[in-house]
Formats: sequence, C-alpha cells, structure tokens
Amino acid sequence: MPSDITIPMLLLSVLIGYALGIVSGLIPGIHTNNFALMLVALSPMFMDSGIPPAYIAVAILANSLSHTFHDIIPAVYLGAPNDDMALAVLPGHRLLLEGRGSEAIRLSALGSAGSVAFSLVIAVPLAFAFSRIYPALQNYLGLFLLLISIALILSEKGEYVINQGSMAKYRYKAYALILFILTGVLGMFAFRMEASMNPLIDFGSPSILLPLLSGLFGASQLLISLLSDSHIPPQRYSKIDLPVKRIVRGVITGSAAGSVVAWLPGISSSIAAVLARLFIKSDFDRKKNRKDRENESESESGSEYEDEDESDENEGYYRYNDDEFYRDETIESSKEFIVSVSGVNTANAIFGLFALAVIGKTRSGAMVAVEELLQVANLTAQDIILFLLVIATTALLSYFSTIAIGNNIHRMLARLDYSMICISVLLGLALMSLLFTGFFGLLIFVIAIPLGMSASFMKIRKSHAMGVILLPVILYFL
Repeated sequence: MPSDITIPMLLLSVLIGYALGIVSGLIPGIHTNNFALMLVALSPMFMDSGIPPAYIAVAILANSLSHTFHDIIPAVYLGAPNDDMALAVLPGHRLLLEGRGSEAIRLSALGSAGSVAFSLVIAVPLAFAFSRIYPALQNYLGLFLLLISIALILSEKGEYVINQGSMAKYRYKAYALILFILTGVLGMFAFRMEASMNPLIDFGSPSILLPLLSGLFGASQLLISLLSDSHIPPQRYSKIDLPVKRIVRGVITGSAAGSVVAWLPGISSSIAAVLARLFIKSDFDRKKNRKDRENESESESGSEYEDEDESDENEGYYRYNDDEFYRDETIESSKEFIVSVSGVNTANAIFGLFALAVIGKTRSGAMVAVEELLQVANLTAQDIILFLLVIATTALLSYFSTIAIGNNIHRMLARLDYSMICISVLLGLALMSLLFTGFFGLLIFVIAIPLGMSASFMKIRKSHAMGVILLPVILYFL
C-alpha cells in the first residue's frame, strides 16, 4: 500500500465505490463483480493518470459493501433477487404485503450495520481459529454441507393443522426432500452445461446462478402474487418492531454464517443463509408446542374447537396462518431472518479481507480484484486497518441511504399498478437471463419457476430450493 495516500482522494474513492454499490444494489442483474472487473480493466488508464491502484481497490471494496446494504430494496419491493438476497425475497415480500415494506428495509439495514460492528469484534479471533483448522475443514467440507442439508430438511414443520395425525409432519419433510432433490438435479444439469451459455451481451463473467435463482425465488413469487391477485397495500412509515433478543441473535447468526463463506471454498452467501436459517425458528417452535398443549387441553374439555368439529366433521383442523398468535410469530421469524441474511452478506465482505490476509485465499470477485490490483499474496496489517476504516465509513453512509430509499420508494410504486409491476419485473428477469446467459439460461429460468412455486403449494419453506446449489457442491466435495 503506498504511503502517499491523501485523505481527500481516499474519501473520493469511498464515495465512488459507495455510489456504484447503490447502482448495483438497486438494479437487478448488476453484480458487484461487474464493477470490479470494469475498474480493474480501467486501472491502467487510472495509473497512467497518476492514480495509485490502492484507490481503485478502496472503491471496489466500498462498492461490494454498499451493495450488501441496498440490494434488499429490489428484493422486497420488486421480488427480483440476486444470488446473495434470494432467500430474503419471501420474508421481505410478506412484510411488504403487510404494509411493512419500510420496516423490512430498516431490518436489513440494521442487520448489515450490526454485522459490521460484530464482525470487527470477532474477526481477529476467528481469523486465528480458522487459520489453525482450515486444512481439516477442507477435507470434510462435503460432509459438513450434507449435515446442514439434512438438518434443514428435518427442521421442516410444514403447515400446522390440528387433528391431522401424527404422521403428517413426515409428509412435509418428504416434500422438503423432494424439492431439495429436484432443484439439486436442476442445479447439477445447469452447472454441467454452463459452457452452453452464449450471452447476447458480454458484461463480465456470466453466471448460471442468475436464471436459476431468479426463477426459483423471484419469478415464482411474482407469479404467485399475480395468480392470487395480490397488490401492494398502503405502506406506513414503520419503525422496527422486533424484540432486541431476536435482533441480536439475527446479527450474530448472520455474521457467524457469513464468516464461513469467506473461509471455506464452495460456500456461497446463499448457503450460509441456509445455515443461519436453522437457528431462526427456535422461539416459534417453543411457543408453538406450548400453544399445541393449550389447544389439546381445550379440545379435551370441550373448547371452542369442539363446536367447529361438530359443525363440519370432515374438517376437524385449525390452520395456524389464520390464527393471530401464529401469524405474529411467523412474521417475527421473517423479520429475524431478514436481519440474519443481510448480516451474512455484509460479514462476507469483511471476513474476505482476513481470509486473504491469513491464508492468501480469495472468496469473492472483489477480493480477487483487490489482490490483482495490489499485487500481493497477503494483505499487511496496515492494509487491513485502512480497509476496515473504509468499511466503517461505507457502512455508515449505506445505512442511512438504504433507510432513506426504503422509506420513499413506495410512494413512487403506489402510483403504479402492482400487476403491471409484477409483469414488468417478470419480463425484465427473463430478458436479463436471455441477455446475460443466452437461450440456455432462459430455458433454465423457465424450468426453475414451477419448482419455486411448488414450495408454496406444498406449504413448506422455499429455502429447501437451495438444493440447487447445495447438492452439486456436496457431490463435488464428497
């Protein structure tokens, strides 16, 4: 790192990267890697003009961090995810339809900002620990991911229905396994045939994840909204309504899972989000079990459910999503999950620095670009301190701009027809798949849509569709 760095030029580099992060975060289909490749390609011209490569590296890092704050906005309001925020689409969309879209944005911004603070605290001890156990982790990565997948499937509870029989819970687990395998097979086919992609526009390195995740998580949810005649209800300026305990747990689980992405090969932010997902619903399960016991006691003593059973012998059930208690609990779980997923992506940007410094490995396009620009195998302590200051400054700016945009974007959308918005975004996703991944990518996009929709019809979590990445990675490492 050059010693002649000036504060004004450093701040200008941060602001440029921060602004690029807003652009890539708000426009679906544009990834931070696109800007990283562009800045690296332009670096000779910058250096001929007397601009050291360190400033370009700072802009790339600020871009990657700013992107992790702002990409929640299209995921919530448009249902158009990138590969990092795919799992946040459904919880965010749910809050949007509850009139709490701005709260979803605030939760995400808080999750990202909290992850920055928490990651800076645990980064050094985690770097020391991972540097010792990294060789062993590499050998057991496939088994580790397999255990995560099994735990995810076994944690599926499905739709809660009274008097549905003791075997019903296994039906939902079977549905989860089927969805995991089907999406996994699609993923293996797509990755194996990735060379068949012929993008119509060469804009960086095309990824088959664009049509895969856009179809599974974005387009599928938009189609369900169209079929159910959903609309964006009036949005209110909503402050965060989530217990502090859940916020803290979301930040911790997201940061811890995000650190895994930076250290282990083959682990994406989406997989880390699945890992964090396993820790989200414990409060819900505990309260649900207590509620179940209360319902059983009321049923045995001739409660309100007895009249319901007498009125319709063929029914004899009570759906949790019609009950205020379960509705509130599942909404809280959705909120905590948004905090956690946002923390995953932001923590990944931070721990990627330490992975490069300690083991000399790059796990993101931004870190590859930084390594290439600085021409170093490992970052020095001086580099790390400077980059951490860049991260803190970018995080502060991004936190306030994310909230500001989230609080006002609904006013523009309120003047538009929601059905037309859904159709426009669907066509936009299809067009991006065609332009950036060719006709093969468009085919994958179309195939992925019904698989993503099936999760809603089977009443199971859509996170099981992450088999599209998990299963190919597991088979690769086993």
